[in-house]
Amino acid sequence: MRGNTDASSRRSGVTSERVALLVLSVLLAAAVTALGVTHKTCPRCEDGWEPHGGKCYFFSSVTSSWTQSRKQCTSMRGDLVVINNREQQKFLQSRLMIKMDNPEDKFWIGLTDSKNEDEWLWVDNSRLDPRLKFWRHYEPDNGKVPNPDGEVYPDGEDCVRMGEEYLQSWSDNSCESYHKSICEKPEEACG
Repeated sequence: MRGNTDASSRRSGVTSERVALLVLSVLLAAAVTALGVTHKTCPRCEDGWEPHGGKCYFFSSVTSSWTQSRKQCTSMRGDLVVINNREQQKFLQSRLMIKMDNPEDKFWIGLTDSKNEDEWLWVDNSRLDPRLKFWRHYEPDNGKVPNPDGEVYPDGEDCVRMGEEYLQSWSDNSCESYHKSICEKPEEACG
């Protein structure tokens, strides 16, 4: 009889271990699910903004001058985009390919030489890194070459726009021209 009791104890011990493991597994799964739900319910970018690389991007569908575009961005607690690396340029370019309505559809970015000719500064006052330039062929040209309509801008071209089918897509343009724009701001922290 004693053999049956020992065997029964061993079986119940194994069952208790299995029950404990099962309970721990269920609790762990619930915790992981809860963390996932918390992450999903805490958007890092507001509606209409797209997340990428710790930043949020807004692609305006309204055309305006460079200065008006910048005011629109700052009114939304951002600024015109500052491009810091090739990966960011690739992301923006890929998004523009979807958002452009036609080949002449261009987007303002936060780069200008309006203070001093040929001294390209971002809206955060940082200088353009010479290793991170994405100018189209023959750009910047300061309006010395007529635009597709044959116009030459008397005040030059001091603001930068992008929007081509390839990575080298920047061109300088008159700041008074009307284009869409790309706004940028940091992602919001959850928690």
